[in-house]
Amino acid sequence: MTGSKWQWLLKQMTRKLWVRTSLYALLAVATALISIVLNQFITLPPAINVSKDLLNNILNILATSMLAVTTFSLNIMVSAYSAASAGVTPRATKLLMEDSTTQNALATFLGSFLFSLVGIIALGIGAYHQQAQIYLFIVTIAVIVMIILTLLRWIQHLSVLGRVSETTSYVEQALLDAIRKRGRERWLGAHPWSHPEHKPRGSKPIFSQEIGYLQHVDMHHLDSIAEANQCTIYLERQPGSFVYVSQPLAWVCGALPDENEITAAFTIRTERSYDQDPRFGLVVMAEIASRALSPAVNDNGTAIDVLGRSVRALSLWGELLSEPPTKTRYPRLFVPALSCQDLFDDVFLPIAHDGAAQLQIQIRLQKALLALSSMHPKLFLSPATKLSEKALALSLSQHYTEDEKHQLSHLSNLVTDQKANG
Repeated sequence: MTGSKWQWLLKQMTRKLWVRTSLYALLAVATALISIVLNQFITLPPAINVSKDLLNNILNILATSMLAVTTFSLNIMVSAYSAASAGVTPRATKLLMEDSTTQNALATFLGSFLFSLVGIIALGIGAYHQQAQIYLFIVTIAVIVMIILTLLRWIQHLSVLGRVSETTSYVEQALLDAIRKRGRERWLGAHPWSHPEHKPRGSKPIFSQEIGYLQHVDMHHLDSIAEANQCTIYLERQPGSFVYVSQPLAWVCGALPDENEITAAFTIRTERSYDQDPRFGLVVMAEIASRALSPAVNDNGTAIDVLGRSVRALSLWGELLSEPPTKTRYPRLFVPALSCQDLFDDVFLPIAHDGAAQLQIQIRLQKALLALSSMHPKLFLSPATKLSEKALALSLSQHYTEDEKHQLSHLSNLVTDQKANG
């Protein structure tokens, strides 16, 4: 999880559509040309014969159809992105753009088009001799099989691409991945900084030089700097934090290294990232629920679905925190833990506000808080109690009947009574 900045940047790049498409395109061109030199190493029986006209017709059909399919797929992809941005949240669009099935389909179609185009050109200038034409025919059949399999998978994928439930699943998966990574290294591989409100005595601040969201911290680079200068570094800001100029990113105890070396370990961008930031996934979940609860949409089912997914995610967080911490990998670094109260506020508080007038939402919210506080009372009882009381106060200000208010009060009491009994 806490690999170097270059590893993280490489991972970000491999998620881009143009990278995979370019690799497939290069492979397609190489595949079309390799048939020319294969006959120098492998000789096929002379009985096998493939006419030049047959190859030319097949390649022309492939080139024409693949160009049309690629254009159509791009239109579908853009429409799905627009639907996700308008119907779910713009923060989820990035996950759709990184979808491997979509990228593989587009890369396959474009690669097949280029393969056919290069094959037609090479065939027309006489680059393929009789043996090479046989190899080209075999490769073309393999490409056709690959296209058919990709099309079948692509058709199935198109039936759900851009739908609210499918996009929410993408967000949930990104959230679960971030929780697993952070839960296994809850302090990013460093020592815990138990009281970040108290700065280390004699420490010196390292200020941010940019304005934006902290996306990634290169822990390995920071530990190497601390080891070389025989100092310790305390991280003030964590991935997901909004930082600005003259705000401390970290505090250094001991010999002060070059500030630019330290700030280079902090990647600051205009948007948040899911990778090192579990809270961002919860924020996006809350956005999906809030949009569903808006009067223009009025989709309580999606908000209830988000509550269920959030319970699963936070339950996983509780399980990971209940396990013994992993071995410290960066002994000269100190990082504060993520606050469970912040995690609860990120996802449940917006739903409590926007769904205050919806009885079904308030009931599900109180039950979600009860479930989490029951499964992991040591971690979640306090934040669940505070959220339950806030949600109850918001709901009691609405125009509910006395029976409905009593029902909500009873559910809230089930949460708060656990704290009293504990």
